[in-house]
Amino acid sequence: MGWWEGCDGTRLLIAPDSDATGSKGRLLSLRHPKSGNTTCYISINGVLLELNWFKQSYRSWFLGDYVCEDGRVSTATPVDPVFIMLPLFEEARMKKGDDPGKFRLLEEIIFVNGYPGYQYLLPVAENCMRVVCETKEIGSSRFFRLADSKVLAWLSFKVCKLKRTLPVLDQNYAARDEKDTLADAVSIIGEYVKDEPWLKLLCDNLKYHV
Repeated sequence: MGWWEGCDGTRLLIAPDSDATGSKGRLLSLRHPKSGNTTCYISINGVLLELNWFKQSYRSWFLGDYVCEDGRVSTATPVDPVFIMLPLFEEARMKKGDDPGKFRLLEEIIFVNGYPGYQYLLPVAENCMRVVCETKEIGSSRFFRLADSKVLAWLSFKVCKLKRTLPVLDQNYAARDEKDTLADAVSIIGEYVKDEPWLKLLCDNLKYHV
């Protein structure tokens, strides 16, 4: 059961500031890209947010004149949809050995039995997944196939971007060895990709050994 089901009371959520349009987000149950476990996300205005919650014993929140007895705090942090859909595209191409696999329709790829939430990613899937896929057009239809070289380039870019960002977020990184910062960046990315093949390929490409 999702954490929101049966919760009619007030809850505290820390999330990026939404725009002034008053748009409402949609709660989605999707598979975590590394563990495969059901995980909660929010989709709002084309942005995907991952939900996590924390709770300590004997804690409440004072919200104005209201006391929220449930001391849990939920956080919603942006996550790149490519991470979430990568396992689906990997499975859909049915790659065997040196065979690069099959091109598939987007609607086929993101249909996951028991997880209707993936259908709400369809509007953003076509644009964001081009960065890691080869495409082929037949008539009015566009087909996608995951490309190892593109995935590896995208993951390497993510690591390089994190290496530049971490010292800005935390001044302690400025005094750290570059190798340690690389280790942290790889570790963060590794929380969202499977060890085989992606984390191994990434580490080999970066000449980094876990």
